[in-house]
Amino acid sequence: MPSGPTFLVSTMSNQSEPRVAVIGGGVIGVSSAYHLARSGAKVCLVTEGSLASGASGRSLSWLNSAAIRSEHYHRLRMVGIDRYRTLFARHPNQDWLRFDGGLNWQSCDEAEAVSKIHAHQLAQGYDSHLVTPDEVEVQIPGVDPAAIPAKGAIWNPGEGWVDLPSLINHLSEDLVGRGGELITNTGEATVTTNGGRVSGVTTERHGVIEVDAVLLATGAKTPSMVAQFGATIPDATTRALLVRTRPVQTQLRAVLNTPRVSVRPTPDGGLAVDSDWTEPHIEVRGDGTSRVPAEIVEQLLAEASRVLAGSPLLTADTQGIGPKPIPGDGEPVLGRLGDISGLHIAFTHSGATLALIVGELLAQQIISGQPHPLLRPYSPHRFS
Repeated sequence: MPSGPTFLVSTMSNQSEPRVAVIGGGVIGVSSAYHLARSGAKVCLVTEGSLASGASGRSLSWLNSAAIRSEHYHRLRMVGIDRYRTLFARHPNQDWLRFDGGLNWQSCDEAEAVSKIHAHQLAQGYDSHLVTPDEVEVQIPGVDPAAIPAKGAIWNPGEGWVDLPSLINHLSEDLVGRGGELITNTGEATVTTNGGRVSGVTTERHGVIEVDAVLLATGAKTPSMVAQFGATIPDATTRALLVRTRPVQTQLRAVLNTPRVSVRPTPDGGLAVDSDWTEPHIEVRGDGTSRVPAEIVEQLLAEASRVLAGSPLLTADTQGIGPKPIPGDGEPVLGRLGDISGLHIAFTHSGATLALIVGELLAQQIISGQPHPLLRPYSPHRFS
């Protein structure tokens, strides 16, 4: 995307159409804007910087519902995966969306946790198989079976991954094609209200945009942005590191989640690599930017090499460091905020898995004014 301000102007002229601004250039914001335009709204997508410059640009983007969660959250995630399968069926040759399964194992002293998770997945109807190291060697190319504990791993063949910057470009092109307006690199944006209703969005570099409704999808900044309206959203946001490697010779196609590293392929033949243990090593500078010592990146890549067949040499190409949005109770915050008419928010972890379905349902809710049943458990009102 261009580095300077970009204005792609809508061709929609019917003033009876609802005017909606979506603030945020991550996958949730872009998906919501796309679905709003698809539903007939007059939409402008407003971003502080470029598209995918936040958490969406540094996400492992594993498509799954593998962990033990509430029943309603599991159901939403499964519907989210279904939407990706529909997209995959339409574009089966895209290199940025794949369903080649997910493999998970724990450390040797956590074998009981593997059994518990597997039993939970079976009870939910989630496609789950316990596999031995020998079975992994035969069934799942690219994995070193010696890295897997003797008690085995969980294989979820229905899981996949998506490259979010590629998906964002795909959706934003369709948004503009449907008459939406894309306004990037505007600097900070604030919501203005009048008489208890949303009246517009004020930006640093693009002035005021008059609208009837706003969706805040600004990732880790969402809790602070809603505070100006007297709303409090519990926030458990952390910082995370994602390293992308240069192209490497490996047969790996699945997503790997292991005790010390998570790995998945990238469209250009490299690997995306992350792990929670790197978080304490992320240094935040005085200007708010972050860095990680080079030895931590090298250690992370060494951990990735150990779980791959042949232990290939991995070389970092790019690295992304920054906030990883996580609501305080671990579940999404989606829907109308407080008593201000026309103000909606989307604040969630697992933005990759949820992006398509959340954008679709929020668009329906914003246009109709009626809460969607699948989104009711995630209303911001639960914190009031």
